[in-house]
Amino acid sequence: MKQITLGRTGITVPQNAFGALPIQRVDLPTAVGLLRRAYEGGMRFFDTARAYSDSEEKVGAAFAGMREKVYIATKTQAKNAEDYWKDLHTSLRMLNTDYIDLYQLHCVPKCFRPGDGSGLYEAMLEAKAQGLIRHIGITAHLIGVAEEIVASGLYETLQFPFSYISSERDIALVRACEAAGMGFIAMKGLAGGLLTNADACMAFVSQFEALPIWGVQRTEELEQWLSFFEKTPAMTDDLLAVIEADQKALAGNFCRGCGYCAPCTVGIVINQCARMSQMVRRAPSAAWLSPHWQAEMEKIDDCVDCGLCMTRCPYGLEIPTLLRKNLADYRSILKGETKL
Repeated sequence: MKQITLGRTGITVPQNAFGALPIQRVDLPTAVGLLRRAYEGGMRFFDTARAYSDSEEKVGAAFAGMREKVYIATKTQAKNAEDYWKDLHTSLRMLNTDYIDLYQLHCVPKCFRPGDGSGLYEAMLEAKAQGLIRHIGITAHLIGVAEEIVASGLYETLQFPFSYISSERDIALVRACEAAGMGFIAMKGLAGGLLTNADACMAFVSQFEALPIWGVQRTEELEQWLSFFEKTPAMTDDLLAVIEADQKALAGNFCRGCGYCAPCTVGIVINQCARMSQMVRRAPSAAWLSPHWQAEMEKIDDCVDCGLCMTRCPYGLEIPTLLRKNLADYRSILKGETKL
């Protein structure tokens, strides 16, 4: 397994890390079991966030008594210094620790800088001086914002979506981080669950100085990633064929399922319904064609075009249009007019 050093932080870990967003969906004992198994299997970097409900608490419970053996990264969505300090102290308490290895500004709309009036960057520096955080990071979903962050030289790490369906511009961003001595953390390595070939995902990211954080919710998912410690997939002609087929199928704008658009004012489960066309074709279709999901998809007819979801979408998607396109395709599949 390749070792990755996150830029000038000096944090060096195997290129195989744990994304803790999904563990908010399981109970505490299950989450703790997954996290400890990940450590036993070789993972050393664990990424969570204040926004992930009780994920931090579960990470803290898992690594109580062994804090120095792992690197913990978390995030704040604060937009001012007051909320920043509130989030930081809450995270420290939930994580059961007196320091955070990497503290990140979460899903930023711009590159926060010293003197910009928010006080965020100054708070980051003060927290680092106090020893509450050890390194300063940032996460973004928009490529233009990410490029501005790298050019600023202000942050030690950047977290950004990166997978084998990423664009050449995204790949250039990873190279720019490496040239700038900035650590790159790859989120959404499975494109929100649309990519299902783990070997291809791992072989692709292994070509870069990037640390992938795989979202883990189930033991079988975790064991697949842990198996790569024994034998990391290398790029082959067969895997290249898989990648090329997926790149063609998923070209253009699509929903990654991040859920930042929620909640919908009329109750639409946007982060699933807006990508139903892909999910019903790329996963066992029976579950997605169930009465439950048929009822959820029909809620799209209730959309009032309020536009609130679009103001929250980090990818700038035309969500109402995307929802209606998915509904039309879904109905066509149910009627047998479109074959899977």
